[in-house]
Amino acid sequence: MNDVDTTAQSALDILAPYILETSRPIPRRVDVRIKVDDLVPAVKALLDANWGYLVAITGIDRPAVQPTEGEPEGEDHIEVLYSIGQGPVCLFLRLMVPYSAPQVQSVCGLIPSATLYERELMELFGVDVVGTPDRRRLIVAEEFPEGIYPMRKSFKAARTMSSDEDEVRE
Repeated sequence: MNDVDTTAQSALDILAPYILETSRPIPRRVDVRIKVDDLVPAVKALLDANWGYLVAITGIDRPAVQPTEGEPEGEDHIEVLYSIGQGPVCLFLRLMVPYSAPQVQSVCGLIPSATLYERELMELFGVDVVGTPDRRRLIVAEEFPEGIYPMRKSFKAARTMSSDEDEVRE
């Protein structure tokens, strides 16, 4: 077993109690899907084992696709990815957060620097990060409307028309 495989396997061993699904799309990457409620315990387990450091927290809007006949209708959700690096390996903790309950617990109690990423997740994707210590806006202006999330696929930019132009720009 090489260093990449050993490092990846150690993450999987640490996260074993929380894993719903795993994949290795490329050799230096490990994707682990966990339940939203298992986020803080999973991150704590990694930190207790001195496995890695937080690289980023990212959101991906995943609207439900139209079901085919006979299939249940899916729910829109935000996939939240916690990227954690260790040597040559990048681990992605993947959580599915439904639009109907867009909430995750803050990891700032374990990783104080996560606050910037958590603020970004709240204002751009509309995911409420419960317990985050700083809820101030980070990216969008204070006068930006509440309940509008620019990184959701449903976001439509306001149309503006300048007095010098006849065309409408988005």
